[in-house]
Amino acid sequence: MSEGEAATEEWYKLSMNLHRFYGGKIEVIPKVPVRGLRDLSMWYTPGVAEPSRAISGSPELSFELTSRWNTIAVVSDGTRVLGLGKVGPEAAYPVMEGKALLFKYLGGVDAVPLVHRFTNRDDFVRLLEAIEPSFGGINLEDIEKPKCFYILDEARRRLSIPVWHDDQQGTATLCWPAS
Repeated sequence: MSEGEAATEEWYKLSMNLHRFYGGKIEVIPKVPVRGLRDLSMWYTPGVAEPSRAISGSPELSFELTSRWNTIAVVSDGTRVLGLGKVGPEAAYPVMEGKALLFKYLGGVDAVPLVHRFTNRDDFVRLLEAIEPSFGGINLEDIEKPKCFYILDEARRRLSIPVWHDDQQGTATLCWPAS
């Protein structure tokens, strides 16, 4: 075994131990104060009724009154995971969770990993349509080609939120010095 292969094996072992220790890489935590039942009454019931009524009359308010404006779904069927191939949705989940971590850490965007078992491209697009009300954008990830091109084009045509597939469109990081 080469020095590089040995180092990679050490990373794999450490990664497995840390994934097991932490039980994954992300969690959901409240960003509003919850000090007691009064706060819960504000953020849940009965207080939540007024934002819900407002959004019912103007659905675009969901981008102003909820976390939707800053939340995306990282969606995959696990059919083309980089370096691993067709591993399935459960095995793709750690990769989607890692992508969600990148979105939060590098961009401040909340991201939800969402893997599924739809193999038909039209079912996949219907899933995206069904979850659209919960998200401000969709990041398609690790989907086999040529299916990924159809899904991207159809989702962009049918959804009113941004949809991108970074495996096909490229991933970029922009850094600039703080002056």
